[in-house]
Amino acid sequence: MSATTSERTSWWRHAVAAGAAVQTVWIRSRLRRTQDAENEQAEVWRWLSARLATTHFGVREGIESRMPWDQYARRVTPRTYEDLAPWIERVKRGEPDVLWPGRCEYFAVSSGTTAGRTKYLPVTPAMRDHFRHAGLDQLFFHAARVGRSSVFRGRHLFLGGSTTLTPLPENPRARAGDLSGITAVNLPAWAERHLYEPGREIAQMSDWNAKLRAMAERTRSRDVRLLGGIPSWLLILADTMQSLTGKATLREVWPNLECLVHGGVPIGPFVADLERVLGPGVSFHEVYPASEGFIAAQDSSPEEGLRLITNAGIFYEFVPLERFNAAGSPDWAAYAVPLAGVQCGIDYVLLMTTPAGLCRYIIGDVVRFLSTRPPRLVYAGRTRLQLSAFGEHVLEKELTDAVASVSTAMGFSCVNFHVAPRFVNPAVGEMRGRHEWWLEFRAGVAGAPDPARLAAALDERLQRINDDYEAKRLGGGLDAPYVYLVAPGTFERWMRAKGKWGGQSKMPRCRSDREVADALSAFSGAGTRVVQL
Repeated sequence: MSATTSERTSWWRHAVAAGAAVQTVWIRSRLRRTQDAENEQAEVWRWLSARLATTHFGVREGIESRMPWDQYARRVTPRTYEDLAPWIERVKRGEPDVLWPGRCEYFAVSSGTTAGRTKYLPVTPAMRDHFRHAGLDQLFFHAARVGRSSVFRGRHLFLGGSTTLTPLPENPRARAGDLSGITAVNLPAWAERHLYEPGREIAQMSDWNAKLRAMAERTRSRDVRLLGGIPSWLLILADTMQSLTGKATLREVWPNLECLVHGGVPIGPFVADLERVLGPGVSFHEVYPASEGFIAAQDSSPEEGLRLITNAGIFYEFVPLERFNAAGSPDWAAYAVPLAGVQCGIDYVLLMTTPAGLCRYIIGDVVRFLSTRPPRLVYAGRTRLQLSAFGEHVLEKELTDAVASVSTAMGFSCVNFHVAPRFVNPAVGEMRGRHEWWLEFRAGVAGAPDPARLAAALDERLQRINDDYEAKRLGGGLDAPYVYLVAPGTFERWMRAKGKWGGQSKMPRCRSDREVADALSAFSGAGTRVVQL
């Protein structure tokens, strides 16, 4: 590198660091204004309605510029992806002004979890602005929380899926792929040059194992200060880096590493392993991203929940889960409230109106507010990924919390798990339903979990945190669970067979049917053990 190039790079780094320091101070000041969120949402709604009113969908639904929210809620029925699919197909063909003004040239391909259907979500220019705004804000949330902007003085390594985008068959001028790919090709030049890792070429790789090796080779001598990705993939990167460098922790490889950004799945079962491979001095920063929008990020301690991002172009509504019935009549929509109407401690189904033109979109997530001023929430699970085959109403978060608590207490590390119903089967003497747990623990640990003790602990813990489950168990409506302990690698083999290994792919933690459980049984092999309490 020439002296001139070196000086130019140094100047840019100082400029980025100086700008980040100023922005961190401003963000810290804004976060203290706890009453602003509702006003920000009102402004976002005015901005959205003015644009939605000009679209084919908006005209069809009677959306008017700056119309009151309650009038909008009466006119527009909440919709799932399946409901909007015919409109999205028109957008994919290149038709303008369908859901959002203009044409759309990018589509984020998402299935949510390995068991979900493929979705093509429009990423309009306004939506890309949303992701840039919210994505930067969440980084400044971290800087404001820890009281320094030093994370912007080094590189940010993100473990995403392949960033390669492919033309749509019906419209070659439009391209589709992972949201991380769309974001990567639209990064500001300064961010790509001075912050982003692993670089465009490696980010485009689709072979996950080769990609991890290339990431480790490229970044082992770089000043990585921030690391982001799904916990299970971060652990695999750490193993790859350890085999390459011989270093026991990532902090030994990257001495200035200060922040781990995680989201997409609850981190509870992975905390102990992540702390071990990261080394001391690395803070955890939780975010709540989705292909439909960047929803929330940590601005305080983990126990206080995640701060809803209210000023980046998305308008939110909330429906009490107990009123929600996706398969029934839409009468439940009358119970939707805006941010101003939410209460703490209630499980809400999340609706979003976005700059992609998705109006009152049922994203399928369940959230619970821990505070309203400021609005902080926790992700509680998916509307479709919950256990209620027997009326027990168990959420994904409760199952994850139970696994994390029991694993920690027993000194074991859970790599992956899934819970399914086991239905009545008089032919084999099973006269009541029960839960069936599939658990995989990390290989190489001393000893193995005692299955009977593990099953009893999970049952007891879930009774403590879910009243409906406790009532079913104590009332005899639900038998004690079965627990399957599967051989290491079982979940990986299943995900590879589904074509969902690597990137942002997530394992469905539970379902009220046996679709995943029956598929897992084919991959469990001789290492499976079953225990009935």
